[in-house]
Amino acid sequence: MAEEPNNTPPPPPETEPTPDPENNTQTKQDKGSKKNMFKDLKVKHVTGILSLVSFVFSLPILASVTWLLYMKSYDCEWLFKLPRLQIGISVGLILVFLVCNGALFLRARWPMVAIIVVTVPLTLMFTVGLALLGSNSLESRRVPATPLWFKMKVDDDGLWNNLKGCIYDVHVCQDLAASSMPLKPSDFNKKKLSYVESGCCKPPEECHMRYVNATFWEKDDTPETDPSVNADCNAWKNDRDVLCYDCQSCKQGYVKALKSKWSKLGVFLVSMAVFLIACHMALFLATMWEIHCT
Repeated sequence: MAEEPNNTPPPPPETEPTPDPENNTQTKQDKGSKKNMFKDLKVKHVTGILSLVSFVFSLPILASVTWLLYMKSYDCEWLFKLPRLQIGISVGLILVFLVCNGALFLRARWPMVAIIVVTVPLTLMFTVGLALLGSNSLESRRVPATPLWFKMKVDDDGLWNNLKGCIYDVHVCQDLAASSMPLKPSDFNKKKLSYVESGCCKPPEECHMRYVNATFWEKDDTPETDPSVNADCNAWKNDRDVLCYDCQSCKQGYVKALKSKWSKLGVFLVSMAVFLIACHMALFLATMWEIHCT
């Protein structure tokens, strides 16, 4: 018996699903949005770190204000009217602190205005610091608390007479004599003296006087009229009211003491100004990138 023919049609071939253009577009958009979101978060992370760094490193400005306002001024500085300068610099530093941190909030809406507002006081702070360091030797005679200004003031005989009396009244040399009473000559030579003690309370080393105590030194037999002798050697007297207060070494020691203090402030102002300008400039560039490129 013959088999009946199979009239069942063969199954159609399997076809691959055609890609949906709308789905592809949506996928690309999702990937692009995730990429932009990641970049946006990264930029905001950078600006956040820079803002925090700028705030933290502006805090030493307040510490310097405390130092200026509450520290004990170096002996007899009031004769130079320097406490007024300390108050003026302190007020200026407070304004710099407020402007620098106010600009952190201003830069989100007006970054250009913020960078200009913060750069002006920081540039002024940088200039004042350079002046205190004596960078402009020709003009610093007119600027208070600069090296040449101190030298000019000390060379004024009337002012120096007042300074001598003030140094004597604060017992700089008397205290040195009391603290050095039990010391032998070798031990006294190893003792670290301040600029004023070294210049005003003892004769210069080139005088080669013999140590008896901190404020009493025996001279040699060199005639006082010998031109080769340092004038300070002739100016030295063992009288505790005189000592070396009339010596050039005393004036130089006093100026060095003042310069040391005010130059430290100058270094602080210059370094802080440079650092804060760099921080705010980097923050400005990151903010512009955040606004225009994300």
